[in-house]
Amino acid sequence: MTATTTRDRSLTGAERRRLALLGLPTFGLALAITVVSTYVPTVARQFTTSTTTIGVVIGAEGIGALLLPVPIGAWSDRLQTRWGGRLPFVVAGTPVAVLALLGMGLVGSMPVLALAVAVFFAGYFVAYEPYRAFYPDLVGDEVAGRAQSTQAVWRGIGTGLALLGGGLLLSIGQAAPFVVAAVVVGGSIGLFAVLVVREGVPEQDTASKGARESVGEMLELLRSDPPLRAFFAANALLELSLGAVKTFVILWLVRGLGVKLGAASVIVGVAALPILAGAAVAGKLGDEHGRRRVMAVAAVLFGAPMVVPLLSTSPALIIAVGPLIAIGGGVMMSLPYALLQPLMPEERHGALTGYYSASRGVGVMLGPLLAGVAIGACSGPLSSTEGYAAMWGVAGAAALASVPLILRVRREDPRS
Repeated sequence: MTATTTRDRSLTGAERRRLALLGLPTFGLALAITVVSTYVPTVARQFTTSTTTIGVVIGAEGIGALLLPVPIGAWSDRLQTRWGGRLPFVVAGTPVAVLALLGMGLVGSMPVLALAVAVFFAGYFVAYEPYRAFYPDLVGDEVAGRAQSTQAVWRGIGTGLALLGGGLLLSIGQAAPFVVAAVVVGGSIGLFAVLVVREGVPEQDTASKGARESVGEMLELLRSDPPLRAFFAANALLELSLGAVKTFVILWLVRGLGVKLGAASVIVGVAALPILAGAAVAGKLGDEHGRRRVMAVAAVLFGAPMVVPLLSTSPALIIAVGPLIAIGGGVMMSLPYALLQPLMPEERHGALTGYYSASRGVGVMLGPLLAGVAIGACSGPLSSTEGYAAMWGVAGAAALASVPLILRVRREDPRS
């Protein structure tokens, strides 16, 4: 069988069931983290007018992604229990995230809100990194693109529901969106854990290095492996772009364009439909035409049209470019991990999943922060939107800057 035939073969029934099972935590975690990153800024606006402060609070996700994934991922490579090495972390991190979500609905000050957000991100990364390492444990490289596309569809559904319902729930009361998110993430991961134990946890190679050795190895990879170094920088820029938009899009609509909160939620919820479309086709396009090439095109499609909302408040122009940005964003959400997966040694799945999240953490930390600073600095020049349009400049520039770096990740696709 040729390589092309292997790449293009249909998924088996067992693979489809496996991907459906693996998608459950993604759905819950995506809904929860979208509620936090998109609607905590709206709650925080009650306590502070500083967009830089809001950016710092949401950027705590990036700090968690830098500190936790590598040691947690490496530990999950080595841990041996009757539940395997991954599932205990997923089960331990979930209640922490759930309690922090409930706390966000009850806080009445900025410091306590920031603490609740920090605790949520700690629980999120303890659960998410070992869970994500289930993918290379269970899914072969030949269908990795479609596996990540399937995961992106689950993520898109969770994200879309959070965007659509979060603002409507927030208009009812501060606690409502966070309580719903807590119930969803607890239920979806609880069901995942039960089904994994029932079907049997996957085998994994536990002959891996410890956290300190893994951190040293990650730094060595950055210095000595050009494709992995290019991936690290490209993924950081993509996440910077996505993080800037995700954090301030509601405030751009509400305070910059004067849209009511409920209507803003409907707008971003509708925007989730082309995001889902992009996520749905990304895996197949990546497997057929090369993930590197498809990601580069998506980054241009995502970033270039952002010049319109940066410079214009015309509803017609913004509506015209919105689907292009959303489709490009859906593809960008789908393929980065699939781009990295073929570079992973078998025994390093957990640690290199941490490598992925560390690169993501740099972008997630800088995106909200740089966008917040830009909004504050541009409140005069972009006074028609109170400066909030500046986030589009930060996001667009980062997405376009990632393109030459994506094209240097050459080892993934021999046909290129």
